[in-house]
Amino acid sequence: MIGCFQPAYGEGIFMESQSIFDRGVAKVKSVVSEMSIEQRDFMKAIVRCCNDGWLQGWHESNGGNLSYRMSYDELQTCRSYFAEPLGEWVPIGIRAAGLAGEHFVVTGAGAHFRNIALDPIAGLGIVEINQTGDAYRCVWGFRGGKQPTSEFSKHFMIHAVRKAVTKGTSRVVYHAHPAYVVALSLVLPHDMKQWSRVLWQSLSESILMFPEGIGIVPKMAPGTTEIADAISKLFESFSVVVWPHHGAFCSADDLDAAFGLMHTVEKAAGIYLQARMAKADTVGPVLPTDDELRALAQSFGVELEL
Repeated sequence: MIGCFQPAYGEGIFMESQSIFDRGVAKVKSVVSEMSIEQRDFMKAIVRCCNDGWLQGWHESNGGNLSYRMSYDELQTCRSYFAEPLGEWVPIGIRAAGLAGEHFVVTGAGAHFRNIALDPIAGLGIVEINQTGDAYRCVWGFRGGKQPTSEFSKHFMIHAVRKAVTKGTSRVVYHAHPAYVVALSLVLPHDMKQWSRVLWQSLSESILMFPEGIGIVPKMAPGTTEIADAISKLFESFSVVVWPHHGAFCSADDLDAAFGLMHTVEKAAGIYLQARMAKADTVGPVLPTDDELRALAQSFGVELEL
């Protein structure tokens, strides 16, 4: 009698054990998928950039945003960990055929940069662009139902321009609210040549970092297509664009270069403003002449349009 029941009993135990094992594996795979993408070098670099920007004081509350266009190799290492099923396509409101099929890591809407290092999956996500280049869908991250930054359409337009201008090397768009840059926009006319000259004169490294100068958009309200058009248009000629009374956008090939651009612009603006304060009772700071700027540029192997 016992022998008659042994196979059924053993089979039931096995099936139950297998079910528990399968559920455990599914849960572990879910956790591993999140951890696997977080631990990729490019994701660590994105988290570091966000945290460094917070430490600099450039991201009050949920201010600022960042996007990174993934390379083919980076995408292949992450694709198997994407969500299933994939989300719905969301219209971007503009079309960029050159970005069709691309994938971007993007900071989330309302994300606080101070928290991204603590919980990257909540503050960051990966979006896929459809084959017509006019919609996206979330494939990883944005835990809690978040969406990409509300500024994503601006980033998308800038990426389209920079990818074309740099023949595909540019991958990062970084937006921050550096205090000295904003302060300078309150006291200096919004003239691109004057801004470029002042920053070059204030910190010699500026010549090396942005020899083409600085782009500046007119004072415009946020959240409009006009501001997005104006910013992206300037990125045809510049890698740094200042939005008066608001902040700056930088675009570069990698995260170090993008952060370095923002840091250099902010430092140069700060040096100029502090020099002005120190010399407030006289004629003003002693700035390099045009000839001295040209000599500096020559030593760096670049040309300036003065």
